Amino acid sequence: MARPAGHAASQAGGTAAADARQMRLVAAVIAVTMALWLGVQWLGGQQDWPAKYAFLADLAAIGALIWSLLVTFRIWRRRKASSQGQG
Repeated sequence: MARPAGHAASQAGGTAAADARQMRLVAAVIAVTMALWLGVQWLGGQQDWPAKYAFLADLAAIGALIWSLLVTFRIWRRRKASSQGQG
């Protein structure tokens, strides 16, 4: 059964809105990650925490940034595919 012509346009609009929502989430994750990472590094230096806690904070920050990179890459690929008529 054929879909109405407006269906593709509404689906593209929904995808764009979902992409925008995900990009806002990525931006928030990056900003919060950096703020928390800087705060933990500063607090650890002030309180003379062992280096293992600094490395733990580093690993957590790296994990959040890798997640952000993967989500951004996935959005980029989806937008690229839809602009080339593949989506």
